[in-house]
Amino acid sequence: MDRPSAAASVPLERLRALCLALPEATERVSHGEPAWFVRRSPQFVSLSDHHHDDRVGFWAAAPAGAQQNWVERDPNRFFVPPYVGGRGWVGVYLDVEQDWDDIADIVEDAYRAVAPKSLIARLES
Repeated sequence: MDRPSAAASVPLERLRALCLALPEATERVSHGEPAWFVRRSPQFVSLSDHHHDDRVGFWAAAPAGAQQNWVERDPNRFFVPPYVGGRGWVGVYLDVEQDWDDIADIVEDAYRAVAPKSLIARLES
């Protein structure tokens, strides 16, 4: 994996902390970028550091309707990512000012979208 760009370094550390705080979340490289998984699989978040365009952001699994809600709310901060957007994933730009409470909600929702019920129960306890 290439080193994260300077623009991605600080947001990456914040994103990493949010993801790895979740029960049994793991990190590994997927498609050349840091990505986070529930145990070994499935994936719930992936960094996108100039991977498909000139932007820094991440893609996250999302519950039904969430992608459209976020993108309609603020298309300058949220987008439909390539490849996984058709499955409802939401893209989040990290090269613009963001509300990290929103990002924490998106990350937790991504985790909940793919995690088994036993791990979701650990979040709620």
